[in-house]
Amino acid sequence: MGGMQRHDFINWADQYLRGELDRNDAVAFENFCQESEEYKQLFEAHQAFLEELKLAEKRNAFKSALQQEAAKTKLVAGSSFGTKIQSFWNKLEINAGVAAAVALLSVFSTLWLTGYFTNIKKATSDYSALRREMNTVKKNVTEQNRAIQSINNDKHKSTAPIHFGATGFMLTKDGYVVTNYHVVNGADSVHLQNVKGTAYKAQIIYTDAQKDLAILHIEDPNFKAVKSIPYTFKKQSSELGEDIFTLGFPRDEAVYGQGYLSSHTGYGGDTIAYQISVPVNPGNSGGPVLDSQGNIIGIISGKQKGIDGAAFAIKTKELMEALNRIPETALKGNIVLNNKNSLLHLPRTEQIKKLQDYIYIVKVY
Repeated sequence: MGGMQRHDFINWADQYLRGELDRNDAVAFENFCQESEEYKQLFEAHQAFLEELKLAEKRNAFKSALQQEAAKTKLVAGSSFGTKIQSFWNKLEINAGVAAAVALLSVFSTLWLTGYFTNIKKATSDYSALRREMNTVKKNVTEQNRAIQSINNDKHKSTAPIHFGATGFMLTKDGYVVTNYHVVNGADSVHLQNVKGTAYKAQIIYTDAQKDLAILHIEDPNFKAVKSIPYTFKKQSSELGEDIFTLGFPRDEAVYGQGYLSSHTGYGGDTIAYQISVPVNPGNSGGPVLDSQGNIIGIISGKQKGIDGAAFAIKTKELMEALNRIPETALKGNIVLNNKNSLLHLPRTEQIKKLQDYIYIVKVY
């Protein structure tokens, strides 16, 4: 279940169980669980946990009621009848406590074995990725309902395809591209559009949910391999305070962002990511993070809610490891990374001009 942020999912599940979702949102939640066996299991474990807590509360309420009734009777402490009642109560109290303890132990053991608490720990990351996916699911359901209504009312003969955009960038001159796993997860088809407006169909070659990485390959007869990639990929760790910049598509136009590297780890000490001080928006997901020399140091994966300019980028080292794990049967030719940096020593404006031809809008349908 790596890569997908669980904290928002648990909140969404609680809203569903409390009946706070409207019909469309409830259907979206149910469809989301049906499409993901991992999240379905997480929901069932969370639901069982809440039910056991309710049972424990009922036991405590019953115990409290018995105590109140015992106080009302004002039994004589030394009487035989009072002694029998006291003995009965002591046994009942012990049995109730044991039953509650066994029930809670069973629930917590089940949750531990299914990895529930590990997932909750991972869910402390406040990325906006999962919320964006849930909003996309809800949007799709809403659009589908509108399409059905349009058909029934015979008002419209067709509807536009549903899609959302993010960013990706070229790894090799022959069409390998990297973006985020959460961007393409569940996609029926993926298209890459360059800065000139030309779109190419791409196939998902490999995904790593834990690192939130996806490797694509352009498989379109209109695509022609480029002569070279202008940037290189930095495997060493970058320095705190280092000047960095990014180029991405939070809208249908390339947007430049500049800042600095603010931490060697991501949210909660996550070692596979950097924290960067660069203003980003949802469409920046999958975009490159470069140092001042034009070396790729990371891939934007999300931002921290409530803190302007606090974003996170998967380290290039993690990308290299992911590329090495791609099965040979999935490759469309070897992945050969560029080792010559033609952005070196160029002014920033010239770096951007050369860079933008290798950045794509990732459109998921």
